[in-house]
Amino acid sequence: MGESKKRTGRRPLTEGKKSRFVNVRFTEKEMELLERMEKELGLSRTEFIRQRALSNVEIILINSKELIAALDQLGRETGYIGHNINQLARHANTLHLQSRLSENVIRDFNQLFEQYLVQQQKLDIVMRKLMRLPASRKMH
Repeated sequence: MGESKKRTGRRPLTEGKKSRFVNVRFTEKEMELLERMEKELGLSRTEFIRQRALSNVEIILINSKELIAALDQLGRETGYIGHNINQLARHANTLHLQSRLSENVIRDFNQLFEQYLVQQQKLDIVMRKLMRLPASRKMH
């Protein structure tokens, strides 16, 4: 009776064991599409869904309400900055007409305006990247 049974089959996994279960419901059309994709790709349903769900996980889904609120706030702040720049330019023009405009004021204004332009360019880049995302990945 001291004999050990000979084990057959696959060794038990120590890491990467898939023990969590997700239940998903599909419409008839979605199910037909899923089945067609499974056949075309030669993948099991589980593997197909896992790959689709976890591919490009670094892409962030964006909450449209939060995005609109953030863009609204950004628009207001950009408007305030533009208004301040206009006031500073107007003041500088007044000082220039009175021959009281100093080099320091010009240098400071130009420096601040350059910083504003850099930030505006960064915002433009982010907005272009956002617009290039497929619609299915933008909104949530």
